[in-house]
Parts: sequence; C-alpha cells; structure tokens
Amino acid sequence: MTLAEHVRAAVSAVTDPELRRPIGDLDMVRDVAVEGNAATVSIALTIVGCPAARRIEEDVRDAAASVSGIAEVTVDVGVMTPDERRALTERLRGGRAARQMPFGPDSLTRVILVSSGKGGVGKSTVTANLAVALAQQGLRIGLVDADVHGFSIPGLLGIAPGTQPTRIDDLMLPPVAHDVKTVSIGMFLREGESVVAWRGPMLHRTVQQFLTDVFFGDLDVLLIDMPPGTGDIAISIGQILPHAEVLVVTTPQPAAAEVAIRSGLVARRTGQRVIGVVENMAPYALPDGTVIDLFGSGGGAEVAKALSAPGDHGSIAEDVPLLASIPLSPALRQGGDAGMPVVLEQPEDAAGAAIISLAHTIAHRGRGLAGRALPMRLS
Repeated sequence: MTLAEHVRAAVSAVTDPELRRPIGDLDMVRDVAVEGNAATVSIALTIVGCPAARRIEEDVRDAAASVSGIAEVTVDVGVMTPDERRALTERLRGGRAARQMPFGPDSLTRVILVSSGKGGVGKSTVTANLAVALAQQGLRIGLVDADVHGFSIPGLLGIAPGTQPTRIDDLMLPPVAHDVKTVSIGMFLREGESVVAWRGPMLHRTVQQFLTDVFFGDLDVLLIDMPPGTGDIAISIGQILPHAEVLVVTTPQPAAAEVAIRSGLVARRTGQRVIGVVENMAPYALPDGTVIDLFGSGGGAEVAKALSAPGDHGSIAEDVPLLASIPLSPALRQGGDAGMPVVLEQPEDAAGAAIISLAHTIAHRGRGLAGRALPMRLS
C-alpha cells in the first residue's frame, strides 16, 4: 500500500457520531493526496451545518496524522450532492421503503414498553437509567419518549434544550446521549413552547412518525417510555407494536400497585407480553441500619403475583416476575435533575446497582424467536 492508501484506510475507519458507521462505508471520503509528509483529505458531510462537522473533521485529522510518515494534515470539508444524499438514505434504509416501520414482528430488535398505571412512580427515571445501563453492556439502544404530554427523557439524559434530530432528506437522525439514540417531542417544540395540548389523532401520528421517520439504525433494544395510564398512546402503540414486551413500573404503595396491574392487563389484551415488574421507591436502609419504608412495601410483588394469575375467561397468564426493587435514593433523583444517570455517575449507589442488575437480567433473558420469520434463503 502507498502512503496515501494508508491514510485513506485510516480516515475511512472514522465513525460518524450520528450514523454510527465508518465514514468510508458512507462514501464520505472523497480524495486523499500525499506530498512528502503532508496529507490532504477531502470529505463530504451529509448536510450543510451538520452538528457533528467539527468532531468528524477533528477525528479525520487525528486519524490521518496517526499514519507513520505523516507530519501535516489538511482537511477539506464539503457537502454531499442531492444525488449522493439520496443514495445514502436508500442504503441506510437497507431496501425498505420510506416511512416504513422497521420494528415489525420479523425485526430482530427487541421492543420493550416501560409502562405504569399512574404518574409519579419514577417510570421515566427508570427508563432513562435502564437505557444507559443496557448501552453500557455493549448493546445498541434506542429510546422513544412516547409520553408526549409529560416528556422528560431529554432532561434526564442531559440532552441540551433546543437539540433537534439531524434531518437528511426524509430521514431524521436522533441525538445520542450516553450511547443511547433518543427522540422526544420536546426536541421539536418551538422556542418558548413547553406544553403539548394534543388529542388522539395528533398523538397517534406523532408516535407513528417516531417509529417510521426517525432512523435508529440497527438496534438490539428499543425502549419506549410510555405515558401513564391506558389512553390514546397506549392504544396506538398496542395497534402498531402488538408483539412488544412490557415492563410495568410501580411503587410499593397499594394504590399505585392496583393501577399498575390494570396497565399490564390492558397491554396483554393487545397481544403484548408482560415480561416483569419493577418496584421503584422501595424501602431503603440508613447507615445505622434503620429501614425507611416511605411508600410501604410489597406492592411490586403484589403486581407480579396479580399479573401471573389466570387471565380473562380462565386463560393461563405467563409467569411475571418481580425483576427489580429500586430503593429510594437521593443520588437517583440528583442524577435525573443534572442529566447524569446514576448508573454512570454513582453505579455503586443502591438504586444504581439495582438498575444495572435489571439491565443485566433483561439483556441476558433474550426474546424468543416464536412467530418471527428467520432470515433464511432456500438454495
């Protein structure tokens, strides 16, 4: 290989931080020229004003400079032509038509809805931390904030206000926080807007667009932070994703547990499978050994027991385990307020450790292949 070929190989391996693929595979590397010990690299970004432009340029310069024999690097930055962008979006879709939902029953991506019967049980905090904990285990994670009226995921993940998905023609690339690709209605509100007052049809369309127009790429797990209750969005997602798995979040309080049971039963009626219960705000121990049960105890076990009981018309429900009991934790609350998930900032905290353990359980539990077509071809 010539020196220029070594430089091309090095810069082609640089990863686009939004698309999460090498820029060489995306045809973003145009020309590489070497004269003496000086290299000139020309790259083409996807769009004008690409938010990742500075990082890509720096990574390309560093990659070229790492090649033995190169002492000086110049990076020329251009923009793809419309035809090049069109070819790129078609390649990213992998042959799927535009606005086609990629998370159908045949998809290898696990779709997990995190639901609760009522608000205020810490469902979104659990979802955000679970997503990050799963990503820390090396899984490719996407997160949809479907709680349109009470969106909070961007703040919990530390995504700066005003951050929007990057648009490449009709594809939207979700922002990435802590290795989690995330989309929320909060990213689309105009400056000064903080309230969404929409009814059924608009809610349905929004959720559908999150699942079709946002390009997540290949995911191992897509988490969906559901709104509390069993309203319009729960019904819409039940219709769009009847094969999804459901994680029910409750507190130990009997009043919360009773409502959480309903959300699990409604999900099951759409064909979705309840894979477990998470008890949040569970009793916690003080340094002197005193146990504080501010919201009581046992609610999570009661929800799991009720959802494991025979269903309607005597049908036998699947076993629904209590997967985690997350104690009350100042660190969990502080991390949410600061946009720094406790599983990263203080993984040794009791709540952080419980969520990391939950992520490990979910990651290794897997999802069955029953009912899905396998990628086989007859010769």
